[in-house]
Amino acid sequence: MNQPLAYIHPGAKISKNVVVEPFTTIHNNVTIGDGTWIGSNVTIMEGARIGKNCNIFPGAVISASPQDLKYQDEETTVVIGNNTTIRECATIHKGTSDRNKTVIGKNCLIMAYCHVAHDCLVGDNCIFSNNSTLAGHVTIGDNVILAGLVAVHQFVSVGRHAFVTGGSLVRKDVPPYVKAAREPLSYVGINSIGLRRRGFESEKIREIQNIYRILYQKNYNNTQAVQIIEAEMEATPERDEVLQFIRDSQRGIMKGYFSNN
Repeated sequence: MNQPLAYIHPGAKISKNVVVEPFTTIHNNVTIGDGTWIGSNVTIMEGARIGKNCNIFPGAVISASPQDLKYQDEETTVVIGNNTTIRECATIHKGTSDRNKTVIGKNCLIMAYCHVAHDCLVGDNCIFSNNSTLAGHVTIGDNVILAGLVAVHQFVSVGRHAFVTGGSLVRKDVPPYVKAAREPLSYVGINSIGLRRRGFESEKIREIQNIYRILYQKNYNNTQAVQIIEAEMEATPERDEVLQFIRDSQRGIMKGYFSNN
């Protein structure tokens, strides 16, 4: 790790087998786990907590101060889980006093020029394609894929196993297990390909499809659909997860494609 052309603050805690390439700057109050590779011209600022076996490519900026006028230089962090890759020129800002941290989970791929703003919570096994952008306070569940140029509004939630197509503007919450597309963003089916790849059985996929048929294709309002799903469908973890997501939604969930948007 002895790299004379990089600057590493004496207060940074760098574990074994970390490689730091030339012209990288690592500030005070940073921790980096075993086996992580830091490319050239990376800037890692105070408050970064980077896990094991991560790869951070040239030009990335990790744990810069939030672009939030309410931020008063309070001590907050960015937490990046093990085995996560941050590609070229991605930016991940640390939290504010709201959540005190920004979190990227384990085994994620954040592609080039993505931006993750302050106080975002991103689950495990997520993929954000090039130029995808999260505004502040966004919550992303596990196994979510955002295609290129997706922009997510502040305070929006995206449920587990969801897929959002390229160029989408995400203004409303996206429930678990679905595909979201078109403008305005709408339900276009469940993410059956992704679910199969992750080991979901056909019977479970049909169950999820039936939940969303009631919610999006039967001309019920959300309150009616939730009541019918709860009354007529057997309680399962997936059913209960969808119902809880809808009940917890602060911005409201996205509409169905055939609804009046």
